[in-house]
Amino acid sequence: IVPIVMAGVLGIYGLIVAVIITQGISKPDGDGSTTYSLYSSYAHLAAGLCCGISCLAAGGTIGVIGDVGVQCFGLKASGGKRSWATGEGANSSDAGDSSGMDVAVTQEASNKLYVGLLIMLIFAEALALYGLIVALILSQSQYTCKN
Repeated sequence: IVPIVMAGVLGIYGLIVAVIITQGISKPDGDGSTTYSLYSSYAHLAAGLCCGISCLAAGGTIGVIGDVGVQCFGLKASGGKRSWATGEGANSSDAGDSSGMDVAVTQEASNKLYVGLLIMLIFAEALALYGLIVALILSQSQYTCKN
């Protein structure tokens, strides 16, 4: 559930940048002149792209880490049998003489795997956080056209 929550945070980053950019856009006057300059529009475009592309990279990374983490935890919990991929070990009568493979995962081993998974997810989320920071800096640079 942790990768799902972290991926949801990426969407919130985009929403924050969108709200800030929207506040910087001004409506044109009645005669068609506007104070929203080309410089400001390109700065807002760069801010949106910076946040969006960094969140895309972080989301892909979070997805891969979450997938591999679930598979590794399943492999560790099943005692090395890949029953989800091959059907091996699905029935207890197929086990044969694998007395050592029936050992349950210890709490310490599962904690080590979870902590490693969580650290990788945090570093992947940092990619998007850096993109958000740069997008906030870019969105603050504006130039107002004079009439």
